[in-house]
Order: sequence, then C-alpha cells, then structure tokens
Amino acid sequence: MLLIDFDPQGNASTGLGISRSERSPGSYEFLLGLASLADCTRTAAIPGLWVVPASGSLAGAEIELIDMERREHRLAEALAVDGADARRRWTTILIDCPPSLGLVTLNALVAVDAVLVPLQAEFLALEGIGAISNTVERISNNLNPKLHIFGVVMTMVDRRMTLSQQVEADVRGHFGKLVFGTTIPRNVRIAEAPSHGLPVLLYDNACAGSQAYILLASEFIGRRQALNAQVTEHAAHEPAT
Repeated sequence: MLLIDFDPQGNASTGLGISRSERSPGSYEFLLGLASLADCTRTAAIPGLWVVPASGSLAGAEIELIDMERREHRLAEALAVDGADARRRWTTILIDCPPSLGLVTLNALVAVDAVLVPLQAEFLALEGIGAISNTVERISNNLNPKLHIFGVVMTMVDRRMTLSQQVEADVRGHFGKLVFGTTIPRNVRIAEAPSHGLPVLLYDNACAGSQAYILLASEFIGRRQALNAQVTEHAAHEPAT
C-alpha cells in the first residue's frame, strides 16, 4: 500500500517516523512535476507500506497552482504518468488530505475513486456533515465522476459522554450504512504514538486504540472485497458491444 501525505503539516509522515530532513523530494515535488513517484517514495516501518512524505513546501503549492493550466488535475495526471508502475506495486493508494478544501485537497479528490471521512465525535463535526456530501457531489458532477464516499469513521469516541453518543447517533442517522460499525475511542496511547515517530500499532499494539484500528482495517477490507465483487458481477451482466 502507498500513502501519499498531502497535508502540509506532515502529521502522517511524522507518525511514520520520517524526519523533516528526509521529506524532500516528496508530495510537493511530485504534485508540481519536479520529481517522479519513485524518487518521492520512502519505505515505512510497517512491512508493505510505502510513503510519499509531505513538507512545509506543500503549503506554497496552493499559490503556485493558481496560474497553472488544469490546476485541479495535476495530481491525477502525475499519477497517470507513473500509473503503470504504481498499479503493479500497490493495490491501494491512500491520500491523507488537509482539513481545508483548497487546491491541494481538490487535486486529491480529483485523483481518487473514493473518500474515507474521519469524523470526531464532537458537536462542531456535525456542522461539516452536509458540506462533506455537497463537496463530493459537486466534484463528482464536474471533475471526477468516479468519486463517491466510501465510508465514514467515527473517531475520538468517548461512550461515557452523552454528547459523544448523540453525535455518533446523528452521524449514523445522516450517513446510514456508510458509517463503519467500528469506532475509534479516545485513547492516550494513540495520542502518544506520533511523538515517538511510530504508528500506534507499533507503539502499543495491545491498547484499546490499536485494537480498534485492527477491527477497522478488517471491516475496511471486507467492504472493499464486497464492492469489488459487485463491480465484477455488474460487468459480467453488461451486454457485449
């Protein structure tokens, strides 16, 4: 699996132990066509995981992209150039996006097939529910017809708090089956792991947070397999042309 860190803060890169001095070339150079995918990729501590790290330079890409032709398609076109090699090496490419909808995030949404939405179990997260659906719909209608919401993951859930339970209930009421059954709890070990440059599964695989992420991964894989089976069945019943 390949993870492209597309957030200028570089939290995903930090959490995987990639130091600031080792992040160039990375997603900034790849997005702007300054380096190939192979040159921008690093191996991670987790077997089978590769990373394209993010540096602070990515924040400047918002301004640099403004005057470029097909500015929303830069990432999709960069991946297409390296597409044959990428498809041979990785069955899954994840892109970690910043929380704001700027040109960097827009490039990611144009390049991918599906969106996995993490939502904190807090009141302010409810205000973004409608915006998420509307944004995906607009991009699907105008720039990327394949784009859809694959699922919603509830994070920082504290079932001892009534507010947390209420937010989760509202999100499930809005998105229905799109919301994963697995939730990620508030867990101090998850918060500590990035400071050690480790994902929580390597930092403490027995903690409640790690166990929740293992269950989430299993559910994610199950959904993908079911979706792939549906696509295959649909293709088999389509009339030949």
